[in-house]
Amino acid sequence: MIIKFRLDGRDVSVEVEPNELLLNVLRDKLGVKAPKYSCGIGECGACTVLLDGEPVLSCLTLAVDANGREVTTASGIKGEEAEMLMKAFAEEGAVQCGFCTPGMFVMSYALLHEKKRPTEEEIREYLRGNLCRCTGYVNIVRGIEKVVEMGGKK
Repeated sequence: MIIKFRLDGRDVSVEVEPNELLLNVLRDKLGVKAPKYSCGIGECGACTVLLDGEPVLSCLTLAVDANGREVTTASGIKGEEAEMLMKAFAEEGAVQCGFCTPGMFVMSYALLHEKKRPTEEEIREYLRGNLCRCTGYVNIVRGIEKVVEMGGKK
């Protein structure tokens, strides 16, 4: 079947099987490499994307569920707040090997849209489904806190 959806601000149309996963369609058919394939069972968060603004694990989401909707990957998140978050991640050393970064970035962005002034505990709770083997999470949390301290403004 052919599905149509908005991907990172552009309209796409792609042929999919009824049981095809969104992650596989994004990476293999549409060439989007930001969401990473890691565990394949929804345990690591590396494949997180926004579906109509809500974070979902694309390795557990059927591609047909995106039909008529908006999918935003880490590559498609734009604007002042996204720039601030990227800068804070870089300044705080929140990016090491980079494998978990797209999922962490998407979740961090979603958190800041859900809650403007999250506490450290709330940040850690929100990111609990995203695994990182390099950073120990401290620098990721600091990056988010830096954006919060700036009040979401440059």
